[in-house]
Amino acid sequence: MRAPPTSEPSVGPTPRLVKLIPSTSSLRLLQLYLSRFHALLRSRGGEGEASTRLGVGVGAGEMAGGFRVLHLVRPFLAFLPEVQSADRKIPFREKVIYTVISLFIFLVCSQLPLYGIHSTTGADPFYWMRVILASNRGTVMELGITPIVTSGMVMQLLVGSKIIEVDNSVREDRALLNGAQKLLGILIAIGEAVAYVLSGMYGSVSQLGTGNAILIILQLFFAGIIVICLDELLQKGYGLGSGISLFIATNICENIIWKAFSPTTINSGRGAEFEGAVIALFHLLITRTDKVRALREAFYRQNLPNVTNLLATVLVFLIVIYFQGFRVVLPVRSKNARGQQGSYPIKLFYTSNMPIILHSALITNLYFISQLLYRRYSGNFLVNLLGKWKESEYSGHSVPVGGLAYYVTAPSSLADVLANPFHALFYVVFMLSACALFSKTWIEVSGSSAKDVAKQLKEQQMVMPGHRESNLQKELNRYIPTAAAFGGVCIGALTVLADFMGAIGSGTGILLAVTIIYQYFETFEKERATELGFFGF
Repeated sequence: MRAPPTSEPSVGPTPRLVKLIPSTSSLRLLQLYLSRFHALLRSRGGEGEASTRLGVGVGAGEMAGGFRVLHLVRPFLAFLPEVQSADRKIPFREKVIYTVISLFIFLVCSQLPLYGIHSTTGADPFYWMRVILASNRGTVMELGITPIVTSGMVMQLLVGSKIIEVDNSVREDRALLNGAQKLLGILIAIGEAVAYVLSGMYGSVSQLGTGNAILIILQLFFAGIIVICLDELLQKGYGLGSGISLFIATNICENIIWKAFSPTTINSGRGAEFEGAVIALFHLLITRTDKVRALREAFYRQNLPNVTNLLATVLVFLIVIYFQGFRVVLPVRSKNARGQQGSYPIKLFYTSNMPIILHSALITNLYFISQLLYRRYSGNFLVNLLGKWKESEYSGHSVPVGGLAYYVTAPSSLADVLANPFHALFYVVFMLSACALFSKTWIEVSGSSAKDVAKQLKEQQMVMPGHRESNLQKELNRYIPTAAAFGGVCIGALTVLADFMGAIGSGTGILLAVTIIYQYFETFEKERATELGFFGF
């Protein structure tokens, strides 16, 4: 253990955004790819043969000559913004600084209103998605992390299902995969920006005018580029963790703090009340003569955050942190180097927060489609079966009141659970089943199943003491599938608990925030212990 340095660490070169000019060879290569692709489409083998020869079928390998579908991305790499990789080990303090700066830029964009919009009044159709997308309505950060998350999950699924072949041990393959993900994210940002404007989110195009419409699209597009670059900055070693996790956790924590200490007053029919639960508590105690009634109202008031919601949030935080420590540690040792031993921990939350993210993505898309259909065809039986909606008087968004959308939505309080037990039972069964299923599925497509882990350990020449190398996968199968399924159920159960208790920010938001913050805590401690010693900062 070494003492912390007495002098400030030397500051190396600042990460730069590199913009390369395409060379003549790149253009020739692009022409070659296009001509080859055109020839394949015209070949007599038909679509199926062309797909196989392109290497996009399940388990497809390379074409004769080594061409693969990822190679189509290569000509575009020269046009993509890129953060230069660190050419030295970044000191811990610099990582903290870069992380704070990235977070500051994100928060500024989250409060910077879009220029040229006509109106953002009315119900927010994307309200249910904003908790996991770190987006803020009517601001430059309207899209949040949607482009990069969507592109990342699509590429992960394509690689995990072997639709696209990637060898992670080859540097060029990793670069092409990252480039493909970045290119897809940029295309998604453009597509969503155009869709937002054309759908009338900020007023009709005729009201906005062509100039303002284009300006709004450009603002959303460049904000998407900023998010992609900030995430890449942190991922390439300049900061701590990933930008996606940092922005999600910050957005959720900001929401919780705002609902606890917001000084905004709202007229809820009982007169003007403070939105923040803590502010409302002190205001009621000071202004009311009946202190017992004031306390009761502060703890149990409806339609606005109350002290019970705040205490439930703190309790769920503590419970999730407690369960984060549950794990099974499997001993491993090197097959070649004697005495070199290690361990492979299998956490209870083996897939971390992925089950709840996938569940949220499914539900929010169901909400979005159901709302769009209900606005146009509210009298249709099938549309009503999918979901019925009404405008909330206080929250400013639509809430489901019937159909499938209603039953997959958490009851708002314990009183609602007692009033409609079937709704509560259906929600619990659906949440637990979905989280377990998503968790089991994710380990297969993300390369973290027992088979994949056994392969990784064998490549590292690691074995488990007391077990044959051929039995490594069988031994891992005793733990990993169980940890994935049971961990998914536990994540779902904690989400249900948070929802039933009325925790601020919803059970999904709380689970995401806690798991991300805990991951950052582990990263922070590891970095600090490695560079500065246990007691140094």
